[in-house]
Amino acid sequence: MKLKKIATGAFAAILLSLGSSVSAGNAADASFDKIHFLIPGGPGGGWDGTARGTGEALLKSGKIKNASYQNMSGGGGGKAIAYIIETAEKQGATLMVNSTPIVVRSLTGVFPQSFRDLKPVAGTIADYGAFVVRKDSKYKTWNQIIEDFKDNPRKVKFSGGSARGSLDHLVAAMAVKKAGGNAKKLVYVAYDAGGKAMAGLLSGETAILSTGVGEALSMAEAGEVRILAVTAKERIKAAPKAPTLTEMGYDVVFANWRGFFAAPTMSDDKVKAYAKLLGDVQKTKEWNAIKERNGWVNLYNPDKDFYKFLESQEKEIGALMRELGFLK
Repeated sequence: MKLKKIATGAFAAILLSLGSSVSAGNAADASFDKIHFLIPGGPGGGWDGTARGTGEALLKSGKIKNASYQNMSGGGGGKAIAYIIETAEKQGATLMVNSTPIVVRSLTGVFPQSFRDLKPVAGTIADYGAFVVRKDSKYKTWNQIIEDFKDNPRKVKFSGGSARGSLDHLVAAMAVKKAGGNAKKLVYVAYDAGGKAMAGLLSGETAILSTGVGEALSMAEAGEVRILAVTAKERIKAAPKAPTLTEMGYDVVFANWRGFFAAPTMSDDKVKAYAKLLGDVQKTKEWNAIKERNGWVNLYNPDKDFYKFLESQEKEIGALMRELGFLK
């Protein structure tokens, strides 16, 4: 499967290079006793779910023997990035999960490092954006939100599990702009992780949560929240009742990739072996069950191809952020 055109405008080329059948080179099959997953945010967010879901699939399919997890919030993900670099010699069995924000936050200077300071191992999945409200919210449709926003942007508080100017904010701004609103006036409340952002929505601190479909599914299925719109081109199998912005006439299609990085001292051969492992697990029934449960899309993109993709995304996102006023 290749995404020929998953995004429009400045995002059109962001996912162009992703493919689900790319070879991980000539890396030989390797035996993995344990993987330690480093998670740059708190429990309940997209990074947390991706790391734990990947570990679960690897364990249940018998591809690894043990998995451990470490949540390290702080600095918009920068604390974990600095940690894996500073302790690189001790991180020979560590994979750090990350996603589009590693590019966004590097561009905005939230942290001084970039993906170039790490070893990109593989992009593995994509998660479409979702706009979520409480079950008792006055908003029944996305268009009602847009009407209120155009009337008075300060009446409509968006939130997300990432910093101002980062991905959740950027996707909301893009959606508002495509609906004819002034994206620069969008009120955005930043939380340190997706779980905290969801708690803020449920407590009434904010009206609309900008997040990933995977982060909203369980609460939507429990009837605690409603998904008013998603950024997929077509309705998602895991959330069939959630309309797309496209079907409502708004030219917004975006998927946030997620993947894994290693310490900068990891050898190229070991990076290839880990990349192959992450590709191989996607062929298992255990992975497919977890993928369906979370509403993920497989987007496998290993080591050197992943690096090239990140360079391309950096250029494309930088251009869009300047257009929206997030970068000078």
